[in-house]
Amino acid sequence: MISSLSQALGRTRSQKPTRRDHELVRSVRRAAKELASLTEVQLRQRADDMRALVEAGRPAASPDVLVPSFSLVHEAARRTIGISFYDVQLLAGLALARGAVAQMQTGEGKTFVAALPAFVHALAGRGVHVMTSNSYLADRDHELMSPLFECLGMSAGRLQQQSDPAAKRAAYASDVTYGPGYEFGFDYLRDQVMLRRSEEARLGDAFLARLRDAGVAPQQRVQRGLACAIVDEVDHVLIDDASSPLIISQPTADTAEDAQAHLLARSVVPDLREGADYRFDAAAGLIQLTSRGSDVVHGDDYPVPWKVLLRPWTEYVEQALRVELLMRRDVHYVVQEGEVRVVDESTGRIFAERSWRDGLHQAIEAKEGVAISADKRSIARITRQRFFRLYDRRSGMTGTAVGSEAEFREFYGLDVVVIPLHRPGRRTVHPSRCFAHAQAKWSAVVEEVRQVHAGGRPVLVGTRNIVDSETLAAQLREQGIPHLLLNGVQDADEAAIVAGAGRASTVTIATNMAGRGTDIKLAAGVAENGGLHVIATQRHSSRRIDRQLIGRCGRQGDPGSARFFLSADDELIRTHRPWLARTMRRAANAEGEILADFDFAVRHTQQVAEKAGHRRRRQLFHSDRQRDTSMAKFAGEAAE
Repeated sequence: MISSLSQALGRTRSQKPTRRDHELVRSVRRAAKELASLTEVQLRQRADDMRALVEAGRPAASPDVLVPSFSLVHEAARRTIGISFYDVQLLAGLALARGAVAQMQTGEGKTFVAALPAFVHALAGRGVHVMTSNSYLADRDHELMSPLFECLGMSAGRLQQQSDPAAKRAAYASDVTYGPGYEFGFDYLRDQVMLRRSEEARLGDAFLARLRDAGVAPQQRVQRGLACAIVDEVDHVLIDDASSPLIISQPTADTAEDAQAHLLARSVVPDLREGADYRFDAAAGLIQLTSRGSDVVHGDDYPVPWKVLLRPWTEYVEQALRVELLMRRDVHYVVQEGEVRVVDESTGRIFAERSWRDGLHQAIEAKEGVAISADKRSIARITRQRFFRLYDRRSGMTGTAVGSEAEFREFYGLDVVVIPLHRPGRRTVHPSRCFAHAQAKWSAVVEEVRQVHAGGRPVLVGTRNIVDSETLAAQLREQGIPHLLLNGVQDADEAAIVAGAGRASTVTIATNMAGRGTDIKLAAGVAENGGLHVIATQRHSSRRIDRQLIGRCGRQGDPGSARFFLSADDELIRTHRPWLARTMRRAANAEGEILADFDFAVRHTQQVAEKAGHRRRRQLFHSDRQRDTSMAKFAGEAAE
């Protein structure tokens, strides 16, 4: 019997820096000392010499390129931004330069580390894409690191989401380009759409267009190729978001011609019974009408508007059921300004420009009583897995790669290298507390916040979704405990709130992943008082996200503590192990707390959820490979 997820996937172990890596780090330090006396002109000449060496064919990952290149970046960082690389940061840079995932704990300086491989691979002159998880971090990192690259005679560009094609081409023409990961993917799709349209154009169309618009350059791609990608928070991008394809779509009409069908499907839902009329698998997210249910919805009681249907009538009903059973307001979506907007479940951020496909978005609009938007037609799409595999070289950084080694290796050809801490960790993780129901759990969370806050320590509470964050905030207000609430935001305010979570007596509530990538530094006197205390209010379906949350405390050798609070009502347990919820409730005392240890059972439930997620991503992977094989075969036959 399989005892763990790693066995199920075929264990691929992480690696550690080798003795040779440590020797290279010492060589970098010796070389950097020799550069300290050079003028800026001489330093730039050394960088030009390295560019010529790589352009002549010397592999970028060879020691005679890595050591002098790293020493140049080390000296440029000292001169321009006033930092010197730690040994562990140089070790991480070596892992990235060779095309691996470097696991670095929160607060270890991943932004600085990215400059090392970025410079090395930019020497080839083909461009390097440094991908962040959101626009704010791209702005921050670009502003911080641009002086370093300029010191070495390289250009650093910033990819603006709403900029015109000329501005984007300029950003991509830079030696190093910073931007949110998804924008690189969307620009690739836009280029493919443009190329496809140009191929479909009639002979002479381009010439006539130039005559009409004299002096206007013909359409060009904004990207100049996919040479090298360095991905921050790489596990979130390549694993958590892997099942969400990048799609460019456009409305099929100004108004939804099938709005009447969505409204009728919504009215049918209360008349249907689980088991008799439809089958429902919560863990797999599957909903399907039975033959009896199909007969019911096709009965005379429901005047189906056949002429406006864009898909089979049963699919309208199944989507309405999906909304009723699986989609929760302020968890999966919010209603703002009369519109349904998607919430990213991993981060709690709201994306006004996103929408669900296959009528699901319209089914939610029907439930919420807002205007039903027209279906969108996909004009280009690509899975994130396939897009990142298009790069010639890939690497990434995260604090939580261990446990996903097999997936990184199988899908992306990436090994995981665990980088040691700069200073020994001093984080204490207290035993979890478990409760029969959510109400008892929230009461206990509020009491722990009150006690820690009274002692002057800062508290960061991570919630799974917007509803939970609002629930906790309301209870803290009743207790008169001042706090900051962060949910559904994606801008500089988010980073500012999270960065300030280390101030004495500060209580911050945030969705689990909010502010990921933002360092929490302790204010004066906080470390002596025990540091930041993190409260996790649920176990996530991925253990990596749990580790990310508690990793917000105890950074860089600081003290800190964390505790998990669980209940039988939690989504993980309710969805994947409903029988465990019943067992937990029976073990509760009169106050609703469960004193028996259920940690092992809950962790096993996480493994079940992780295996299910891996199966979905593997199916995507094999579908992509089959599609690529078919297209290659077709192209070969066409060439013959």
